[in-house]
Amino acid sequence: MNIRSLTRGDGVVIGAAVLLFIASFLDIYSIDGASDSADIPSLWGSGPVVLGVVLAGVIGAALVVVNHALPQPLKVAGLDLGQFGTAFTVFAAWCALGNIFDPAGPFDNLGGTPGLGAGAGLILALVATLVLAAAAVATPLLPALKGSLIPAARPAAPQPYGGQPQGGYGYPGAQQQPYGGQPGQPGQSFGGQPQPGQPQPGQPQAPQQAQAQPAGDFSPFWFAVPVPRPLFAEDGSPTPIAELAPGTWYLAVEQRGAHLVAQTQDGRRGVLQDTSGIQRG
Repeated sequence: MNIRSLTRGDGVVIGAAVLLFIASFLDIYSIDGASDSADIPSLWGSGPVVLGVVLAGVIGAALVVVNHALPQPLKVAGLDLGQFGTAFTVFAAWCALGNIFDPAGPFDNLGGTPGLGAGAGLILALVATLVLAAAAVATPLLPALKGSLIPAARPAAPQPYGGQPQGGYGYPGAQQQPYGGQPGQPGQSFGGQPQPGQPQPGQPQAPQQAQAQPAGDFSPFWFAVPVPRPLFAEDGSPTPIAELAPGTWYLAVEQRGAHLVAQTQDGRRGVLQDTSGIQRG
């Protein structure tokens, strides 16, 4: 699991779930004129409220967050965990709304107690479940909620792949040009870095230096993706083997045309087909 793949929407879901859990220990209903010492049960005193509101909301939030933290979404009966979690959160909000109209439920043995209304716990639970359901539904739709919850942090002292010297091409933290330089241009390597022994701009170019840089001059470099992107197997299989998440640094170990062969933190290698907008380390 990778917590750096969590989004701002997941942060709202987690906060709403915590608020719901706190609300479960507050009064389920209130009675006008009752003293503060009155024995009024909390939300845990009602089975329908616990199952339909508290547990449904917390379980739904857990499924949504875990689904985003996994490298690949887990599917059950053709639906991933996030979809099940969203359904749970909507159900919890619906049950909370219903209990607002009948807060006492089985405790109202007289068929209607004057001055009886929803307690602080039930009202807070309704607010929490409404926020929870709204965040779970809106996160895949709103770009503001799809942003990374934890920003990418550059490694303090990472080691370059394959023993490359510090400050060399692709070393995280070094001054680098944005990805997308044209390989094969005279006097430049992949990404637009001048090579030693080659003429600088404005200097005459020797005939033997006019040839394009060979593909073997590619040097590994660190990069991060702006949005989640699939990593495909090197054998050309259409099924992704992993998903690159924003906020995590990955190592590009090879270039294949417009694609990159990337290595994940757990050592898996695959082909990144969409390299647009990636951030160089």
